[in-house]
Amino acid sequence: MSIDTSRTATSNSSAATAKKPGKAGVVANWADERLGLGTAMKKNLRKVFPDHWSFMLGEIALWSFVVLLLTGVFLTFWYRPSMAEVTYMGSYDQLRGLHMSEAMASTLNISFDVRGGLLMRQMHHWAANIFIASMMIHLLRVYFTGAFRKPRELNWVIGSLLLLLGTLEGFTGYSLPDDLLSGTGIRAADGFMKSVPVVGSYMSFFLFGGEFPGDSIIPRLYTIHVLLLPGLLLALIAAHMLLLVYHKHTQWPGPGRTEENVVGFPMLPVYAAKAGGFFFIVFGVTAVMGALLNINPVWKLGPYDPTKVTAGSQPDWYMGWPDGALRIMPGWETHLFGYTMAWNVFLPIIVLPGLMFTILLLLPFIESWITGDKRDHHLLERPRNAPTRTALMVALMTFYGLMWAAGGNDIIAIKLNLSINQITYFLRVAVFLGPVIAFMITRRWCISLQRHDQEKLLHGYETGVIMRSPEGGYSERHLPIAPSSAYTLTARDRDEMWTPEAETDENGVRTPGGRLSGLRARLNTLWYADNVQKPTTAELEEAHHHAEHEHELQAPMEGHSADGHQFDGHHAVEGETLRGRH
Repeated sequence: MSIDTSRTATSNSSAATAKKPGKAGVVANWADERLGLGTAMKKNLRKVFPDHWSFMLGEIALWSFVVLLLTGVFLTFWYRPSMAEVTYMGSYDQLRGLHMSEAMASTLNISFDVRGGLLMRQMHHWAANIFIASMMIHLLRVYFTGAFRKPRELNWVIGSLLLLLGTLEGFTGYSLPDDLLSGTGIRAADGFMKSVPVVGSYMSFFLFGGEFPGDSIIPRLYTIHVLLLPGLLLALIAAHMLLLVYHKHTQWPGPGRTEENVVGFPMLPVYAAKAGGFFFIVFGVTAVMGALLNINPVWKLGPYDPTKVTAGSQPDWYMGWPDGALRIMPGWETHLFGYTMAWNVFLPIIVLPGLMFTILLLLPFIESWITGDKRDHHLLERPRNAPTRTALMVALMTFYGLMWAAGGNDIIAIKLNLSINQITYFLRVAVFLGPVIAFMITRRWCISLQRHDQEKLLHGYETGVIMRSPEGGYSERHLPIAPSSAYTLTARDRDEMWTPEAETDENGVRTPGGRLSGLRARLNTLWYADNVQKPTTAELEEAHHHAEHEHELQAPMEGHSADGHQFDGHHAVEGETLRGRH
């Protein structure tokens, strides 16, 4: 018997190969045999991701960071991180012949003498603002929809760290031109460090390499800005994305969507094409902003001089809220043993930001401890279905916004012709009362929306058609909502109240957490107080039976009464419901 040797394997590789592969195939096969990338990437490239417009907020942050890297590399070719004094002899006439640092001179050179330099500078600055703003909005989306719950608490922590490091990265980059405004910010930072008790002056001496301003701060900030912080950001972004892929992306409730699956499109080719196109959109918008919208015109301010300060100076917007806290803080100081404790600087600049960031970092763990919820969650929640959580973040946003407004109290006073003292006194009270009022209003608003959803589920939507009974009574006609809408409204868990354990076990030994169980039980009760639970199956069946009974009573009148849409182009025909016209 003859053997067909043409079908015999010619390699012990498990990968399938073409008989005569092309050059690209040869290279790909060579790499796959040594790295195993084909098998490893096949599953991940076909991984399914859900589709919703709000998910793009994180992509804006990612692509703006890529724009930052690209423009930052361009700027490093010409920027000189040196505080050595030189005489500027560049193209900008108003500053020619003026003594300034080499950092400032190179910034002016990039702006006026390097082809495309000003565009790259402004794109870099706008991309930094977009990066931080998109991270903030993305963080709010994650919190309001409950996407931070188990098993994604660690990813929330990473995202919060990214926001903190992004803010620090923005401050260090903002300070590099060594112009009058950025130098004023560095001078303020020196004062902030010196307000720390005991070690403050040592911290300042170490960072500045001596007494302020020294000659080391710009080179050190440059190293932090282009090496240390970007490295940390890249590592955290990589960890953030890996955890996203590992845990799978959260999705909105809908037909066919459960806690066990993901309904959407594969990474390749759908989301790869979408992500690539979205990168060019972000890059294009940033380029248009850099070309048309002026930002950080250092040539108008001149080089930094420690004897001068810019009137009406404002930090970048993401540093505005601690600056506002500093402005409205009373002038509290304590003198002990010949030392001055500057509480009016230490509390608003050192303690408050640290406290706010700690609260932000611990929000998932605080909620999990109060609610006792240890389940995995892959479906998102509508903000109205978690009233206390939503109200808590709105309260924090109100506090942040009032502090941010306080950072421009002098500008507000000038533009609106108001007393800066009255603005300051008002904000001192508003930062405490405002969050409380915002919390109460938001919570009641969410509960009202829950009640509205329940009415729609049980009684249908209001058609606007008024029916008159034979007895002369009037009532509005309701029609059932679409099944997909009903599914969205009911695709949530009922709130489960946490019940505290006994303070001691059967042997009289105190149980773990027994001391805080009473506090936890009270907080749990307040967390779910007045929440509207979704209707039970029995309630839905009773409501539907009642609706069918009403329809039977109204059926004799439908042939003799108007449907309310004779003159608006929406007249209903026989057999057609009004649901599609609502």
